[in-house]
Amino acid sequence: MPLQTITLHINGENRPTTVRASDTLLYALRGRLGLTGSKPGCLNGDCGACTVNVDGWPMKSCLMLAVEAVGKKVTTIEGLHDSPIQQAFVKEFAFQCGYCTPGFIMNCHSLLEQHPDADDQTIKEWLESNICRCTSYIEIEKAVKAVMRGE
Repeated sequence: MPLQTITLHINGENRPTTVRASDTLLYALRGRLGLTGSKPGCLNGDCGACTVNVDGWPMKSCLMLAVEAVGKKVTTIEGLHDSPIQQAFVKEFAFQCGYCTPGFIMNCHSLLEQHPDADDQTIKEWLESNICRCTSYIEIEKAVKAVMRGE
């Protein structure tokens, strides 16, 4: 399959790269651009370890083709730069092994952007799209609520 050159707007800058038409955004981020924060987990959209922010919304990058991201603003965990939700994850001990953490942080970051006053049910619904096998979701919920309270 032939390669094509595309330009992706990643973390505030335009990044040219070459991809095949069938390459996922996850592959382009990790394999072509060296942004390894998004993790390959299930590769079928179930786990959320590869979640990034696309135009303000969480997107599982294993389900999106790289060419579909052209013209969109993509933010990866590398683009957050010690954001309030990252600080809250540390403060609330909202991780253990850390493999799923970037995806959870990106999902929670999008949640806080889209629903800054989210109720408990909305938070739980958003967190259902990511899987953690090491810790409870209570600490992750606490981290989201801490940011909502401005802590």
